[in-house]
Amino acid sequence: MGSRKSITSAVVNVTMLLCDAAQVADGKLYILGGGWSITGPDPVPSAVALKIEVDWHEADVAHHWELFLEDADGRPVLVETPDGSHPVEVRGEFTVAKPPGIPEGSPIDVALAVNLGPIPLEPGTRYSWRLMIDGNSLPGAALGFTTRPRPEST
Repeated sequence: MGSRKSITSAVVNVTMLLCDAAQVADGKLYILGGGWSITGPDPVPSAVALKIEVDWHEADVAHHWELFLEDADGRPVLVETPDGSHPVEVRGEFTVAKPPGIPEGSPIDVALAVNLGPIPLEPGTRYSWRLMIDGNSLPGAALGFTTRPRPEST
């Protein structure tokens, strides 16, 4: 396994947004129903839209990203699968190229769209998506949200 550089030198900034759905086309994020922080109480599809600014000197270097769903205490959220309980996690890789005509030293944008199916979450609870790049956290690379309490039956 090759060595990876510290995220402090690789990534300049990360912007995260919760949305109903997202996609990337021509390097741009297309977001549907974006900017919410309250959902449920029933499970619904959702997405995390990510705009990552990579340092100019990190062009052509592969970076590994991981997105973890955690509860309010920072513990992994587990879901039941046919293979037992598993944490809700998504992983991937990205590499950027230096765009032609851009001044040397400019950060290079990477757009990522992580679409998720309905996740059964506890109503009336706080959660957070936490992003790690190359095994490191970056300030602001977390996105909190709350599930509505289930209405009381009358």
